[in-house]
Amino acid sequence: MGASLERVLAVKLRLKRLGRTHRSFFRVCAMDSRSPRDGRAIEELGWYDPNSKDADKQLSLHRERIEYWLSVGAQPSDTVSDLLKRQGISVRKT
Repeated sequence: MGASLERVLAVKLRLKRLGRTHRSFFRVCAMDSRSPRDGRAIEELGWYDPNSKDADKQLSLHRERIEYWLSVGAQPSDTVSDLLKRQGISVRKT
């Protein structure tokens, strides 16, 4: 039995909610699809503050790492996909 078993994770790029009541703040994370919304992330890739009035301070992403995760097959959620398109990062639907 020389073959090693490799665990395959279904990785999603999705939002993790932080902040307080009526003042939400989100982190964009690469997560195992089976983990809870606010559970442990594989990697944090940026943040999103929907309450910020200044558009420049509303979203910050680590572009290189996001492109890496997309290249290895991670699927973004619908909201994260919209945020990526806003930043000019192309998303392929499979």
